[in-house]
Amino acid sequence: MFDSRHIKTFHEVVRAGSYSAAARSLGYTQPAITQQMKALERSVGTPLFTRVGRAMRLTEAGEALSRHAGIILADISTAQQQMNAITRLRSGRVRVCAFPSANATLIPEALAMLASGHPGVRVELLEDEPPESLRRVVRGECDVTLAFTYPGLHEEVPDELVEIPLMEDQLTVLMPSGHPMARRRSVKLAELAQERWIAGCPRCRANFLHECAELGFAPDIAFTTDDNLVVQSLVAEGLGVAMMPGLVLNFLCHRKVTGRALDPASRRQVSAYVLKDHLRIPATALVVDVLKSVAANRVGC
Repeated sequence: MFDSRHIKTFHEVVRAGSYSAAARSLGYTQPAITQQMKALERSVGTPLFTRVGRAMRLTEAGEALSRHAGIILADISTAQQQMNAITRLRSGRVRVCAFPSANATLIPEALAMLASGHPGVRVELLEDEPPESLRRVVRGECDVTLAFTYPGLHEEVPDELVEIPLMEDQLTVLMPSGHPMARRRSVKLAELAQERWIAGCPRCRANFLHECAELGFAPDIAFTTDDNLVVQSLVAEGLGVAMMPGLVLNFLCHRKVTGRALDPASRRQVSAYVLKDHLRIPATALVVDVLKSVAANRVGC
């Protein structure tokens, strides 16, 4: 209904007491002020001023608008300041969802970088595993999600999402420290065909079964758990061996467990996923860039 420029001019006319005084204050011509006030009166549908001799008086509608004009202009100014703060990265909120080992490794480093360079940008953390974490972005429950995929599995990504590759996370075989193969630098998965296994989350377990099938054997899975600390504890007690991503071993390393690289190497891809339009939001784009920087230092981990 209102043009903010007209409200600003109206407010100055009321303050200055005349069109000519408002024109001098705003740097406009008097005809320009007159045209703006006529346009404002057309938009509200009633006169805002009356003339009594050479003096101007507000009508009832003018009085009502005058009471609100200052508040309207103050609200617009506040909104402009907030928009400037967001676009210049002095403020902003980004909701990030990640799987547990990323939340324990990549995310803290990224948050430390953000706190140092852009303390006004706030990040809210959520935790979920793919594929549910991808669906949460589509549903609008988070702005960025970190998820992992395995090259041997066909995994669908919602069409609405953009994938930003971050790093490759190498898988390691965990075994009790006294295991005969613990003395070797690397092991082949086929050499462990007769072992009992502890399997992890559904997606990791599916990849593990796929890799074993490719080598012609079905593993004896004795236990399954999503808790990486439990996996290491079971291995430490000699109850089986396990495959574990490198990100997990950055923050968990049981003293009675030994990790050995697979030959050939097995890796999972860790990526960030966002809605395409969200990359145009400064705070979201900044968080993605910081995650890329942090992940670059962990490639091949």
